[in-house]
Amino acid sequence: MTAQWHEFATDAPEMATMIKAEFEAKKHHVLATLAGDGSPRVHGVEVQFVAAELTVGMMFASAKARQLQHDGRFALHANPGDDMGGGDAKIVGIAEEVTDQVALEEYIAAVHPPPPFHMFRLRLREVVHTALHPNGDRLIISVWRPGAGVSVIERA
Repeated sequence: MTAQWHEFATDAPEMATMIKAEFEAKKHHVLATLAGDGSPRVHGVEVQFVAAELTVGMMFASAKARQLQHDGRFALHANPGDDMGGGDAKIVGIAEEVTDQVALEEYIAAVHPPPPFHMFRLRLREVVHTALHPNGDRLIISVWRPGAGVSVIERA
């Protein structure tokens, strides 16, 4: 089961706000894909929130675009920077290439990507936010899954 970003934001607005802030705080993040032989690959990527959706764009026929076209499974990790003061954000899901002209025009207007390019909508299977408890003595791990809501784990 997957969900679109706006469904996540409606179901878990506080967590969605934290996750979005982590992805908007830095420009570059890490996208993991699967190569044709099943081996993992990591790539630098920029993410955009366009029309209430989480999207990624990439150069036409790039390795990461071809890998997502072949197998849309991905993991996305927000760049934590030098410290993780705001926490750590990760998303797992399925990338769907967008070919609808109206959606592509909206993306072009918002992002201004150099043509030609690929654009993928990221459908969410799991969203994780990990942060240090204010007391500094344990981690607070919040996990959201479609249909299951948010669960919180504290780990010393």
